Amino acid sequence: MAPELKKIDLLLSEKRIKLHIFEPSQRNIWTVVGTEKEYWFDPDLDFCSCPGYYFNNKCYHLDNFPLAMSQNQIESTTFSDDEYGPFIGSLLSEL
Repeated sequence: MAPELKKIDLLLSEKRIKLHIFEPSQRNIWTVVGTEKEYWFDPDLDFCSCPGYYFNNKCYHLDNFPLAMSQNQIESTTFSDDEYGPFIGSLLSEL
C-alpha cells in the first residue's frame, strides 16, 4: 500500500479524528491524532495545526474529514465544562 493511502487508512480505521464535546455548554473541540502528537483540527475553519498544513497548507486530515464523517469513523467523547480550561491548556501546550 502506498504511504499516503496507509496514512488515510489508519486515520479512518483507528478513528484518529476526535470530537470532544463539553457539557452542558455543548462546546466542541476537534483534534486529530497524528504520527507524532495530537493536533487541533477545525473542519469549520478549514484548519489543522499539523506540520503539513503549517508548512504547505496541505492536510490529509482535512482532505479526508468528509470521508471519515460519511463512514462514521469519528470518535466522540463527552467531558464536563469544568474540564474545558485544562483541556484547552493541554492542547495549546502541544502547539
